[in-house]
Amino acid sequence: PPQPDSEHPAPGTPHVQTGVAGQSALEEYQRRHEKREARIDAKFGRLAGVVKFLIDDPQSITAWRKGSVGERKLAASLQENLGDRAVLLHDRKVPGTRGNIDHVVVASSGVWVVDAKNYSGLVQQRDVGGFFKVDLRLYVGGRDRSKILDGLGWQVKAVIKALDGESVPVSGAICFTDAEWGWFAKPFTMRGVFVSGPNALARKIAEPGLLT
Repeated sequence: PPQPDSEHPAPGTPHVQTGVAGQSALEEYQRRHEKREARIDAKFGRLAGVVKFLIDDPQSITAWRKGSVGERKLAASLQENLGDRAVLLHDRKVPGTRGNIDHVVVASSGVWVVDAKNYSGLVQQRDVGGFFKVDLRLYVGGRDRSKILDGLGWQVKAVIKALDGESVPVSGAICFTDAEWGWFAKPFTMRGVFVSGPNALARKIAEPGLLT
C-alpha cells in the first residue's frame, strides 16, 4: 500500500493545517502599500504615477515585506533540515489578540515558539553593565535589539495556555535569517530565549528529548 504523507496521512491521524509562512506579514504589507498608494492618488492626481516612481515605500511599510521573506526562508530551511522529525506550523493566530506567531515547531525536544527576524548586520551579545553590574544586551548591526527577546514572552505563554496543562517543554527562539555572525560566534541563550541562525536552530530542535 502507499506510504502515508502530508496529503494522505495514516488512518486515524488528524490532518494538520500547517499554514503559510509569512502570509500575515505579506498581507499587512499589501494593506499598507495600497493605502499609501491611494493617498498619493488622491493628493497628486495625474502626477501620482511619477510620485510613486520617485519615492519608495517608507521603512515602516517595507519592513513587513522583508519580514515575510524572512519567515518563508526560515520555514524552507527548517523543512529541509528537520524533514519528518518535526511538525512545522506557520503563521499561527493567537485567539483573543491581534498578534500571530511566526512558527511553532513540535519535535522530540519539545514545542518551540520561533520568531523569525530578517535583520542585517552582526549578531552580538554585549555586556553594557560596566565594572560592577552585568547587563547583557542583544545587538544586531550595532543596534540594541534586546526588546525582541522580551516580546517573545507573550507568545510562549500563549502556547503554554493552548497546551492546557500538558507536561510538555516549551522553548522560545529568535532566528536571524540573514544576519552575520563572527568567526567564532556561537548561538546563545539570553533571557531564556535561544538566539541563532536557521541551521543552528534546526540542530537544537533536532536534539533528543522526552516526546515520542
